[in-house]
Amino acid sequence: MRGVIQRVSRAGVVVDGIQISSIGPGLLVFLGIEKGDKGQAAEYLAEKTAGLRIFEDDQEKMNLSVLDCAAEILVVSQFTLLADCRKGKRPGFSAAELPEIAEPLCDYYVAQLRQRGIPVETGQFRADMKVDLVNDGPVTILLDSHRTF
Repeated sequence: MRGVIQRVSRAGVVVDGIQISSIGPGLLVFLGIEKGDKGQAAEYLAEKTAGLRIFEDDQEKMNLSVLDCAAEILVVSQFTLLADCRKGKRPGFSAAELPEIAEPLCDYYVAQLRQRGIPVETGQFRADMKVDLVNDGPVTILLDSHRTF
């Protein structure tokens, strides 16, 4: 499971011309589910996401987490994070989990964040989404559950 975490001033998702979710200051998480991922990967990524100390304290040091700041999280599923670009010019997506397996894992990741008391908004699984964001910093962090176990 891969997560691209961006600290944002604001972010939102539009589907078919309608805004379906938005957050103020917080984190935008693009989440990719890889074949073979299980609940343990979602739990690990949720714990890391919630605890990442990437918000500035009063001395302008990245020392606070989303929990410390009472910030929000917007989670957007994105299978393209699993793109394999090693051969040719067209990315391959064979490492991405099937949608019917990936969607419940994405929902489980969101549930894990909410269990920690974090307000979470989401995109729409399998939709053509327009994501609008203002990256704060910019701060962008890559998390990968397969680099830990």
